[in-house]
Amino acid sequence: MGNGKSIAGDQRAVPTQGTHVWYRTFMTEYPSGLQTLHEFKTLLGLQGLNQKANKHVDQVYNTFDTNKDGFIDFLEFIAAVNLIVQEKMEQKLKWYFKLYDVDGNGSIDRNELLDMFVAVQALNGQQTLSPEEFTNLVFRKIDINNDGELTLEEFINGIAKDQDLLEIVYKSFDLSNVLRVICNGKQPDTEIDSSKTPDKAGLGKVKMKSL
Repeated sequence: MGNGKSIAGDQRAVPTQGTHVWYRTFMTEYPSGLQTLHEFKTLLGLQGLNQKANKHVDQVYNTFDTNKDGFIDFLEFIAAVNLIVQEKMEQKLKWYFKLYDVDGNGSIDRNELLDMFVAVQALNGQQTLSPEEFTNLVFRKIDINNDGELTLEEFINGIAKDQDLLEIVYKSFDLSNVLRVICNGKQPDTEIDSSKTPDKAGLGKVKMKSL
Protein backbone atom coordinates (compact mmCIF):
# COMPACT_ATOMS: atom_id res chain seq x y z
CA MET A 1 0.00 0.00 0.00
CA GLY A 2 2.97 2.29 0.52
CA ASN A 3 3.19 3.35 -3.12
CA GLY A 4 -0.46 4.35 -3.32
CA LYS A 5 -1.20 1.94 -6.19
CA SER A 6 -4.59 0.36 -6.68
CA ILE A 7 -5.67 -2.26 -4.20
CA ALA A 8 -8.81 -3.29 -6.03
CA GLY A 9 -8.02 -4.21 -9.60
CA ASP A 10 -7.60 -1.23 -11.89
CA GLN A 11 -9.51 1.18 -9.65
CA ARG A 12 -7.84 4.37 -8.50
CA ALA A 13 -6.55 3.78 -4.97
CA VAL A 14 -6.90 6.09 -1.99
CA PRO A 15 -3.59 8.01 -1.60
CA THR A 16 -1.16 6.61 0.98
CA GLN A 17 -1.84 9.37 3.50
CA GLY A 18 -5.57 8.77 3.25
CA THR A 19 -5.05 5.03 3.65
CA HIS A 20 -3.36 5.61 7.00
CA VAL A 21 -6.35 7.61 8.19
CA TRP A 22 -8.76 4.91 7.06
CA TYR A 23 -6.61 2.27 8.78
CA ARG A 24 -6.74 4.09 12.13
CA THR A 25 -10.49 4.53 11.77
CA PHE A 26 -11.05 0.88 10.86
CA MET A 27 -8.88 -0.48 13.70
CA THR A 28 -10.55 1.85 16.22
CA GLU A 29 -13.96 0.52 15.25
CA TYR A 30 -12.84 -3.10 14.77
CA PRO A 31 -9.80 -3.85 17.00
CA SER A 32 -9.69 -7.46 15.77
CA GLY A 33 -9.03 -6.12 12.27
CA LEU A 34 -12.17 -7.82 10.99
CA GLN A 35 -15.71 -6.54 10.45
CA THR A 36 -18.46 -9.13 10.83
CA LEU A 37 -21.73 -9.23 8.92
CA HIS A 38 -23.56 -8.19 12.10
CA GLU A 39 -21.25 -5.19 12.52
CA PHE A 40 -21.74 -4.26 8.86
CA LYS A 41 -25.51 -4.26 9.32
CA THR A 42 -25.23 -2.33 12.58
CA LEU A 43 -23.04 0.32 10.97
CA LEU A 44 -25.62 0.91 8.25
CA GLY A 45 -28.70 0.60 10.46
CA LEU A 46 -29.89 -2.58 8.80
CA GLN A 47 -31.33 -4.60 11.67
CA GLY A 48 -34.83 -6.06 11.78
CA LEU A 49 -35.15 -6.60 8.03
CA ASN A 50 -37.36 -9.24 6.47
CA GLN A 51 -35.86 -12.32 4.83
CA LYS A 52 -35.67 -10.91 1.30
CA ALA A 53 -34.11 -7.63 2.41
CA ASN A 54 -31.63 -9.49 4.62
CA LYS A 55 -30.61 -11.66 1.67
CA HIS A 56 -29.89 -8.53 -0.38
CA VAL A 57 -27.71 -7.01 2.36
CA ASP A 58 -25.92 -10.35 2.83
CA GLN A 59 -25.09 -10.33 -0.88
CA VAL A 60 -23.71 -6.78 -0.63
CA TYR A 61 -21.49 -7.89 2.25
CA ASN A 62 -20.34 -10.93 0.27
CA THR A 63 -19.26 -8.79 -2.68
CA PHE A 64 -16.96 -6.84 -0.36
CA ASP A 65 -15.67 -10.04 1.29
CA THR A 66 -13.49 -10.93 -1.66
CA ASN A 67 -11.57 -13.80 -0.05
CA LYS A 68 -14.85 -15.35 1.19
CA ASP A 69 -13.66 -15.94 4.76
CA GLY A 70 -16.85 -14.47 6.26
CA PHE A 71 -15.27 -11.19 7.35
CA ILE A 72 -14.28 -7.84 5.85
CA ASP A 73 -10.64 -7.10 6.64
CA PHE A 74 -8.90 -3.77 6.12
CA LEU A 75 -7.74 -4.49 2.57
CA GLU A 76 -11.28 -5.41 1.59
CA PHE A 77 -12.59 -2.35 3.42
CA ILE A 78 -10.23 0.04 1.62
CA ALA A 79 -11.06 -1.65 -1.69
CA ALA A 80 -14.72 -0.83 -0.97
CA VAL A 81 -13.79 2.77 -0.18
CA ASN A 82 -11.85 2.95 -3.44
CA LEU A 83 -14.87 1.69 -5.34
CA ILE A 84 -17.03 4.42 -3.85
CA VAL A 85 -14.66 7.38 -4.21
CA GLN A 86 -13.33 6.61 -7.67
CA GLU A 87 -15.29 8.11 -10.53
CA LYS A 88 -15.21 5.45 -13.26
CA MET A 89 -18.72 4.34 -14.06
CA GLU A 90 -17.46 1.07 -15.52
CA GLN A 91 -15.90 -0.01 -12.22
CA LYS A 92 -19.07 0.74 -10.30
CA LEU A 93 -21.17 -1.17 -12.83
CA LYS A 94 -18.82 -4.14 -12.55
CA TRP A 95 -19.50 -4.14 -8.82
CA TYR A 96 -23.27 -3.98 -9.34
CA PHE A 97 -23.02 -6.81 -11.86
CA LYS A 98 -21.24 -8.91 -9.24
CA LEU A 99 -23.94 -7.96 -6.71
CA TYR A 100 -26.73 -9.12 -9.03
CA ASP A 101 -24.90 -12.26 -10.24
CA VAL A 102 -25.79 -14.15 -7.07
CA ASP A 103 -24.60 -17.60 -8.20
CA GLY A 104 -21.37 -16.15 -9.56
CA ASN A 105 -21.59 -17.87 -12.95
CA GLY A 106 -20.68 -14.74 -14.91
CA SER A 107 -24.17 -13.79 -16.09
CA ILE A 108 -27.41 -12.39 -14.64
CA ASP A 109 -30.58 -14.32 -15.41
CA ARG A 110 -34.13 -13.10 -15.00
CA ASN A 111 -34.64 -14.78 -11.64
CA GLU A 112 -31.52 -13.18 -10.17
CA LEU A 113 -32.54 -9.71 -11.30
CA LEU A 114 -36.12 -10.24 -10.18
CA ASP A 115 -35.07 -11.48 -6.74
CA MET A 116 -32.70 -8.56 -6.35
CA PHE A 117 -35.38 -5.96 -6.98
CA VAL A 118 -37.94 -7.77 -4.85
CA ALA A 119 -35.39 -7.31 -2.04
CA VAL A 120 -34.80 -3.67 -2.99
CA GLN A 121 -38.54 -3.10 -2.88
CA ALA A 122 -38.64 -4.72 0.58
CA LEU A 123 -36.05 -2.18 1.74
CA ASN A 124 -37.36 0.91 -0.02
CA GLY A 125 -41.10 0.40 -0.23
CA GLN A 126 -43.48 0.35 -3.17
CA GLN A 127 -42.11 1.59 -6.48
CA THR A 128 -43.79 2.84 -9.64
CA LEU A 129 -42.75 -0.30 -11.50
CA SER A 130 -43.05 -3.72 -9.94
CA PRO A 131 -39.91 -5.91 -9.83
CA GLU A 132 -41.43 -8.02 -12.61
CA GLU A 133 -42.03 -4.97 -14.81
CA PHE A 134 -38.54 -3.65 -14.13
CA THR A 135 -36.94 -7.02 -14.92
CA ASN A 136 -38.82 -7.24 -18.21
CA LEU A 137 -37.81 -3.68 -19.05
CA VAL A 138 -34.12 -4.32 -18.42
CA PHE A 139 -34.02 -7.49 -20.51
CA ARG A 140 -35.98 -5.87 -23.32
CA LYS A 141 -33.53 -2.98 -23.45
CA ILE A 142 -30.12 -4.56 -22.92
CA ASP A 143 -30.32 -8.33 -23.54
CA ILE A 144 -28.90 -7.90 -27.03
CA ASN A 145 -28.99 -11.56 -28.11
CA ASN A 146 -32.29 -12.30 -26.33
CA ASP A 147 -30.94 -15.40 -24.58
CA GLY A 148 -32.47 -14.54 -21.21
CA GLU A 149 -29.11 -13.79 -19.59
CA LEU A 150 -27.08 -10.62 -19.25
CA THR A 151 -23.34 -10.82 -19.74
CA LEU A 152 -21.01 -8.32 -18.10
CA GLU A 153 -20.56 -6.57 -21.47
CA GLU A 154 -24.31 -6.33 -22.10
CA PHE A 155 -24.92 -5.07 -18.57
CA ILE A 156 -22.25 -2.38 -18.60
CA ASN A 157 -22.90 -1.16 -22.13
CA GLY A 158 -26.68 -1.21 -21.76
CA ILE A 159 -26.93 0.43 -18.33
CA ALA A 160 -24.27 3.06 -19.10
CA LYS A 161 -26.25 4.27 -22.13
CA ASP A 162 -29.60 4.52 -20.32
CA GLN A 163 -29.72 7.24 -17.65
CA ASP A 164 -32.98 6.00 -16.14
CA LEU A 165 -31.72 2.45 -15.73
CA LEU A 166 -28.39 3.76 -14.42
CA GLU A 167 -30.13 5.75 -11.70
CA ILE A 168 -32.19 2.73 -10.65
CA VAL A 169 -29.13 0.49 -10.51
CA TYR A 170 -27.14 3.01 -8.48
CA LYS A 171 -29.98 3.39 -6.01
CA SER A 172 -30.39 -0.36 -5.54
CA PHE A 173 -27.53 0.10 -3.10
CA ASP A 174 -26.42 3.70 -2.75
CA LEU A 175 -22.66 3.49 -2.29
CA SER A 176 -22.21 7.24 -1.78
CA ASN A 177 -24.47 7.25 1.27
CA VAL A 178 -22.66 4.21 2.64
CA LEU A 179 -19.41 6.19 2.52
CA ARG A 180 -21.14 9.11 4.24
CA VAL A 181 -22.18 6.82 7.08
CA ILE A 182 -18.64 5.49 7.44
CA CYS A 183 -17.11 8.98 7.41
CA ASN A 184 -19.61 10.58 9.78
CA GLY A 185 -20.16 7.63 12.08
CA LYS A 186 -23.92 8.13 11.95
CA GLN A 187 -26.94 6.95 10.09
CA PRO A 188 -27.42 8.31 6.56
CA ASP A 189 -29.33 11.50 5.92
CA THR A 190 -29.74 12.41 9.60
CA GLU A 191 -29.39 16.08 8.77
CA ILE A 192 -32.19 16.21 6.25
CA ASP A 193 -35.64 17.59 6.92
CA SER A 194 -37.00 15.71 9.93
CA SER A 195 -40.38 15.49 8.25
CA LYS A 196 -38.87 13.10 5.70
CA THR A 197 -38.14 9.50 6.63
CA PRO A 198 -34.51 8.58 5.84
CA ASP A 199 -33.89 5.47 3.79
CA LYS A 200 -32.11 2.58 5.48
CA ALA A 201 -28.44 2.14 4.67
CA GLY A 202 -28.49 5.05 2.26
CA LEU A 203 -30.60 3.01 -0.12
CA GLY A 204 -32.21 5.82 -2.04
CA LYS A 205 -35.80 5.47 -3.09
CA VAL A 206 -35.80 3.92 -6.52
CA LYS A 207 -38.25 5.87 -8.63
CA MET A 208 -39.03 3.39 -11.34
CA LYS A 209 -40.64 5.52 -13.98
CA SER A 210 -42.56 4.07 -16.87
CA LEU A 211 -39.82 4.14 -19.49
